[in-house]
Amino acid sequence: MTFEATPYDLRACELGEGPLWHPLQKRLYWFDIVNKRLLSRDGDTPLEWQFDEHHSAAGWVDQDRLLLASETGLWVFDTTTGNRELICPLEEDNPVTRSNDGRADPFGGFWIGTMGKSAEDAAGAIYRLYKGELRKLVPDVTIPNSICFAPDGACAFYTDTTVGKIMRQPLDSEGWPTGEASVFLDLGKEGINPDGSVVDADGAIWNAQWGLGRVARYTPDGALSAVVSVPATHTTCPSFGGPDFKTLFVTSAREGIEGPSADHGRVYTVDLEFTGQREHRVLL
Repeated sequence: MTFEATPYDLRACELGEGPLWHPLQKRLYWFDIVNKRLLSRDGDTPLEWQFDEHHSAAGWVDQDRLLLASETGLWVFDTTTGNRELICPLEEDNPVTRSNDGRADPFGGFWIGTMGKSAEDAAGAIYRLYKGELRKLVPDVTIPNSICFAPDGACAFYTDTTVGKIMRQPLDSEGWPTGEASVFLDLGKEGINPDGSVVDADGAIWNAQWGLGRVARYTPDGALSAVVSVPATHTTCPSFGGPDFKTLFVTSAREGIEGPSADHGRVYTVDLEFTGQREHRVLL
């Protein structure tokens, strides 16, 4: 089963990432990490906020506020005023790293990965912010991606793109890891580089695959069941949204492409027969 995505926003991102559908605002937010900006749309009106450091991922807090992850911290950001307030530092004393993939979990926590700005080997990690505590969960990660969660909160998923394996991590009743992570999908065997992922209402993972121009859906037993074809070669992360959460948005990147066309770096969209999960609220 194959679906064709079409452009949602024509602004080109060097490294588009972190799409988030705000369920109260009914608005998509996403990042251009390299160019240090947050983007959105108000109907047909493009919106943009410029920062002085790299930002990469977000969760929603309430009607007007987002939690943003940057290279030095986690922040509450007011979308009406553009003001940021620091919640806690994130590797602020390490100039080598920046934030990367992240997502809110079903318990109100927020998971966020860090990585070297030049993808230095094992320079990053995956953290979780929960009830004011920031705890390192997975050390020695090169490119953290695919942070997402089963609908029942029983497990989290993540990957190190350079390894090519999407891991499944069981969670306890408060959303902390319990026991050892296991391999859910070994895409590296197929030469696939797994980037960002999201889980739909049926528990299937939708994985953006860097260099392949697609998002692939894998059922809970690991079977490939659908593909969304995207005109941009470097697909980076999917997000469900729209009025019934049947719309998939996909960010993409121009980074690493010699002579990129206008297609690269845009955000794409496609209407599906599958239903996504509403993004979870971050509880501060």
